[in-house]
Amino acid sequence: MVTFEKLTVENIYIAEEIVNSNPAYNKMENGCESRSTEEVKEDLLNEKSEAFFIKADDTYIGLIDYMMLNEKDGYPWLGYLMIHGDYQGYGYGTSAYLLYEQQMRNRGVEIIRLAVLKENDSAKNFWKRLGFNYYTDKPFKNTFVECFEKKI
Repeated sequence: MVTFEKLTVENIYIAEEIVNSNPAYNKMENGCESRSTEEVKEDLLNEKSEAFFIKADDTYIGLIDYMMLNEKDGYPWLGYLMIHGDYQGYGYGTSAYLLYEQQMRNRGVEIIRLAVLKENDSAKNFWKRLGFNYYTDKPFKNTFVECFEKKI
């Protein structure tokens, strides 16, 4: 069973290990295969989003981070859904997303948005399989992202 546990400054080192277990993604997003503690902290412990560990029983297997309200468009945005490299391919990403979607429904959310790095074909396919539809491209850092949304 997959559950969420709040990420805190005290357990940021676990988040850093999960992020750094995905070197190909880090290289796509930031140009280098690993992220520092400070970079992970800046991404995940901020005022605008909520960050949680994804747990399978008592094991930390991933991260999820989202904004309930993006000031730019008025929609909730899913920022991170990352599974530790050792646990990918076992359905944990799908299970975590479905738990998140149910929590959003319970909070009255009707549409979820997210963005995927243009070159991240596996992520785009994952989100399409879960019912997300592409709606536009937007600039992000030194590249572009494809934006998707889903009515829930």
